[in-house]
Amino acid sequence: MPVLTYLHVMEYKLMLKYLIAGTENLIVTGVLVGMLFAYIFVKYAEQGRNYVTVGAVAGLGAAAVMAYMKNKTKLIDTGKWNIRIFSVSLAILVIFLILDTMWFHKKTKGRDRIVIPLLAAVLVFLQIFYAFPDTMAYPYNFVLGGSAVLSTDFLYRLIGLVIGIALVAVMAIAVHFICIRLDAKAGADALELVAEAAAEGPKARIAGIVLKIALLINAMQQVTKILQTLYTRRIIRAKWVFKLVKFTSNHSDMFIFGILLVTFIVPLVLWIASFRANEPYENPAQHRKIRASWRSIRRWSTAAIICSLLVVLNLTAVKAYANRPAELSPTEECEQRGDNLYIPFTQVEDGHLHRFAYTTDNNVAVRFIIIKKPNSSSYGVGLDACDICGETGYYERSGQVVCNRCDVVMNINTIGFKGGCNPKVIDYSIENGYIIVPTYTLIEHEKDFK
Repeated sequence: MPVLTYLHVMEYKLMLKYLIAGTENLIVTGVLVGMLFAYIFVKYAEQGRNYVTVGAVAGLGAAAVMAYMKNKTKLIDTGKWNIRIFSVSLAILVIFLILDTMWFHKKTKGRDRIVIPLLAAVLVFLQIFYAFPDTMAYPYNFVLGGSAVLSTDFLYRLIGLVIGIALVAVMAIAVHFICIRLDAKAGADALELVAEAAAEGPKARIAGIVLKIALLINAMQQVTKILQTLYTRRIIRAKWVFKLVKFTSNHSDMFIFGILLVTFIVPLVLWIASFRANEPYENPAQHRKIRASWRSIRRWSTAAIICSLLVVLNLTAVKAYANRPAELSPTEECEQRGDNLYIPFTQVEDGHLHRFAYTTDNNVAVRFIIIKKPNSSSYGVGLDACDICGETGYYERSGQVVCNRCDVVMNINTIGFKGGCNPKVIDYSIENGYIIVPTYTLIEHEKDFK
């Protein structure tokens, strides 16, 4: 593959990684918040939506503070905070599901118009407070990982993240709109909920069923994350917990797909129903109004369907492609004299990454890399492996050396020194225009490449 084409592919894969990260982090929150806004507005009009809006704004503010605290201080234990957030969220959800019933509405005689929206506002706050800090911190982490603000790497990462956030935003708005516009007749006929839902009406009933199923799926995800944290910290050691944690860790996207499936059904049914709508009308003006309403429902249903399919595509095929390790450049030839490998300066003085290998008696190819350091006459020499990520190796992207596993950008000036994700240090010497690498230092690291 030509060098320029290879670099472009790696840049696009970098963009896709953060498209996936933005989508994965926020899609559940976007869908749930969109449905909560719609449900509360349908039942409690502007007063209810105002409560939820305050919860959303407060959640964004708290998330921004949390993002700062996580990245600028050592005061935040993410695991402990997640347990607190999930525990409070589960408690509020149980109260919400119990109180948001016909029995409670009758007993309170209207006082639920404050209680239920308040509970919904707290749920929205907690969803945003949990999901947004990591996403808000990504641009800071780009720079921390070695990508300058004006670099191509930073731009590609940022573009991917913005597209992911935009996809979630469109999905949330579409879900919100179609839940609000669930027409009583269309919704009841399409979902076979013909019976009136007493004071709630069919719109609130349908939106409520979809919302509560999605919230319950999200609650199951939160329970598994609590158990995972407790097991990791050795607070719980039961075998069934280990099996559950292992399964959910290996299938972490199943909760997202479950929520998407629930939300996918309503727009799909409404989209089909929009072509069969045959509502009675008294005059042409009323007919035009009905047709315009159904066109609007069809457009938003189409948007929700397309966004759902794009999210699934991102989290399956695109994710598999983006996370596939980069193909390492081939190893180069070098001269062996006795027990030493000789690499002339002229072969590696272009400032690009060069990869070499020595095949041991056990037929193991032990790789090492050499790169001339910028604005210097010295060279970075190290094993094509590190203590953290193993033998996955390094590759060059836009003039930077990048770990093939964790995507961390190396500081070229520190290659040859111990620490972090830097290449493992090996012995070498420089003499008469050659970099000389003794074979014994490579044989010592044979186990790293098995």
